[in-house]
Amino acid sequence: MATNRTFTMIKPDAVSAGNAGAILKMIEEAGFRIVAIKMTQLSAERAGQFYEVHKERPFYEDLRTYMSSGAIIPAILEKENAVADFRTLIGATDPTKAAEGTIRKLFAKSIEANAIHGSDSDENAAIESSFFFSQLEQY
Repeated sequence: MATNRTFTMIKPDAVSAGNAGAILKMIEEAGFRIVAIKMTQLSAERAGQFYEVHKERPFYEDLRTYMSSGAIIPAILEKENAVADFRTLIGATDPTKAAEGTIRKLFAKSIEANAIHGSDSDENAAIESSFFFSQLEQY
């Protein structure tokens, strides 16, 4: 059976603020099934590898530092139209521009500390998922 999956990561600011449970509840209540999930912490080197696409951008070093500053919760989610529906659920990167009731509107502290990552395409969802999970870890 063909499935539609996306990747998410609850970021250090949301984990340290104790918001991971509420965020996961919102994800499940929106109809997503969690296929794989774990708590981990990235080294600065590993964070740099994940965000290598941004290496030439001025915010890259700050992003690397931030993403290695505390625990994160990466997860693979499954739902029909997963990528687009999840992007709607999390809201705009800038929480001041995010729609009411979205994860970022409710839990983000700033554009940088915006609580959660969501893949922007099916292709990136697969790449990002494989960065954190092997096929054996998924069910």
